[in-house]
Amino acid sequence: MPAAFAVGGGLGVGVILILVFAPLVWIPVVAVSIAVATWEVAKRVRAGGYDVGIVPLIGGGQAIMWTAWPFGATGALVSFVATVLVAMIWKLLSQGRTTAPVNYLRDLAVTVLILAWLPLLASFAVAMVLQSHGWARVLTLMIVVVCSDVGGYTAGVLFGKHPMVPAISPKKSWEGMAGSLVFGTVGAVLVVTYLVDAHWWIGLILGPVLVVCATLGDLVESQVKRDLGIKDMGTLLPGHGGIMDRLDSILPSAFVVWAILGALL
Repeated sequence: MPAAFAVGGGLGVGVILILVFAPLVWIPVVAVSIAVATWEVAKRVRAGGYDVGIVPLIGGGQAIMWTAWPFGATGALVSFVATVLVAMIWKLLSQGRTTAPVNYLRDLAVTVLILAWLPLLASFAVAMVLQSHGWARVLTLMIVVVCSDVGGYTAGVLFGKHPMVPAISPKKSWEGMAGSLVFGTVGAVLVVTYLVDAHWWIGLILGPVLVVCATLGDLVESQVKRDLGIKDMGTLLPGHGGIMDRLDSILPSAFVVWAILGALL
């Protein structure tokens, strides 16, 4: 637990300093983080028997990240589709011209899932920092997700008695979910009002949606790890697991913040 708090606190301070003083540095930070997370997931998936293409995943993922810089979500989407096409051909020819690929549909589906799950969702965090008050929008994402985690953990430890989805994540309770909703919504209202300088009611919409999305993102990764028979995606961060184990709730939430703030501001 001390290691987890130290690592989490250090990462949080680093993100705040980057966003406030050098927001464009956020882009390579996200790109490198996604490259590492993609490698973690691809390695675990390959160990689980799925022959995903490392080169299309890493190379295409970086293309998705960096085209989101000049071209926004449109650039990321174009790079995503182009990478899917490359992955289709890569898997088709992976056994050579004289041997038919094995498990083509299954392995290709997992490859596309990883591309959509990691670099495509992360590209919205890149596109968001380039918008008006982009640094504040990204901080909104981070702060509300942290509030959701803190509220869920606190309420779950103190009051948790009714499991929410015991088959997927036995430790999550409905009481913890209620704590996440309260903390996350209050955090969203305060951040949107005083950091983004927008109407308070936007936070009232953003908070609950973001909490639900972050929780579902965590559950999705939990189920993927259950299918693979592993506890963590990696070991890079003491007390947290791998990079992907810290991004599971943030990645889908990045799209939600980008969409809601983009539509209402």
